[in-house]
Amino acid sequence: MNYPVGLLKATEKLEIYIPIPELVKSTYELLIKKNPTTSFPFWAKIWASSKALTDFLKSKPEWIQGKKVLEMGAGIGVPSFSIAHLVNEIIISDYNKDAVKLLEKNIAYLNLKNTKAMCLDWNDFQVNLPADIVLLSDINYAPDQFNALLLVIKQYLMMGARIIIATPQRIMGISFIKAIEAYITYADVITIIEENLQTDISILMLSKNE
Repeated sequence: MNYPVGLLKATEKLEIYIPIPELVKSTYELLIKKNPTTSFPFWAKIWASSKALTDFLKSKPEWIQGKKVLEMGAGIGVPSFSIAHLVNEIIISDYNKDAVKLLEKNIAYLNLKNTKAMCLDWNDFQVNLPADIVLLSDINYAPDQFNALLLVIKQYLMMGARIIIATPQRIMGISFIKAIEAYITYADVITIIEENLQTDISILMLSKNE
């Protein structure tokens, strides 16, 4: 793992290994000197959408109780770790290998027997992992990836899964929301306040049309 981590509070009741915020940028700058193609570790932060999804799932335990859950693009995976004790089994995934290594470290630290980390990329993904619930947090930020992501979402919907998305209200994400609006069966807004800044996060539940 390239980024230094420490045991930090992810939520009031959840302590896990997290990249030390003060060291992420300086570590990245060292890595990029060695390899100019190194991508910035956007996965290494607990984003507002992740916090909102965590709060939402904890307020609606009946939606995930006893279910098979898959989180894609999880990064640090706070929503999944927060509900692991409620679900039947859960796969926490990301395309970044460092993120997956950290997920594995936290699974071991929390001694979770029903939880698995996987390296998955929705740009090259075979939908052969059964799931009742698919979690997606702050994933509609890159328009060039929308088509691949929408394909995975629609495939899971056709398999009968429910999709729960947490997303900031970005202008660049409007086309993505329009593409899924026919499947939205529940919508809410959760406000996250960080350092006196307010971010409104849309929570969307998607289900197959009957």
